[in-house]
Amino acid sequence: MHYYRYSNAEVSCWYKYLLFSYNIVFWLAGVAFLAAGLWAWSEKGVLSDLTKVTGLHGLDPVVLVLVVGIVMFTLGFAGCVGALRENICLLKFFCGAIVFIFLLELAVAVLAFLFQDWVRDRVKEFFENNIKSYRDDIDLQNLIDSLQKINHCCGAQGPDDWDFNIYFNCSSESKSREKCGVPFSCCIPDPAQKVVNTQCGYDVRKKSKSQWDDQIFVKGCILALEAWLPRNIYIVAGVFIAISLLQIFGIFLARTLISDIEAVKAGNAF
Repeated sequence: MHYYRYSNAEVSCWYKYLLFSYNIVFWLAGVAFLAAGLWAWSEKGVLSDLTKVTGLHGLDPVVLVLVVGIVMFTLGFAGCVGALRENICLLKFFCGAIVFIFLLELAVAVLAFLFQDWVRDRVKEFFENNIKSYRDDIDLQNLIDSLQKINHCCGAQGPDDWDFNIYFNCSSESKSREKCGVPFSCCIPDPAQKVVNTQCGYDVRKKSKSQWDDQIFVKGCILALEAWLPRNIYIVAGVFIAISLLQIFGIFLARTLISDIEAVKAGNAF
């Protein structure tokens, strides 16, 4: 007597195309980040001379954009192709990468909370290194200016941190016109001025510190960020939860599709 086994297992089109749609957004975003990063590098002449990448001692924001773009492009591509072709290998790579990123984010958040003094010291060191390279890269310059203007701060711990930059240093050896000054982003804006005065910070640190309050922000950006976080804790928590839920949703879709494909293959084996 012969026995036949019939399997009703099938790959869910719902999960398949939902995962594809989920990943096409990441893939397109990755393409956009890569295009923006490469365009920025071409404008700065980096593509014609790659040694400029290692020549900058501070952070080049374009590198961060490119890294995010590469990660999103790779994961989006793996997820899209894996879903359409029902490729278990690509789906497992996508799922594993998302799990790794999720656990990494969680670990960073926990460690940052437990070792706040260490994190504060690393942020201070990072900010000071980028102050040194303020004039070396236009994107880094714009990033620091935006940070100081938005948070009404100046330097890592105060305006004197700009002594780390050779152009703003107060030493007698400096021949810069910006000597003993601060960038314009440290200046308290004048509502009556419609045009930004980029020279407002010139020679300001030659005056007594009691006169600084009328012209520039005297609070350091580390203190400003520490004050900003408690005021916006719900926004930060909401963003973190939203990103986490998106990642968990992607993991769920990938694992469900993998289970469907394995069930179909197991059924076809009989």
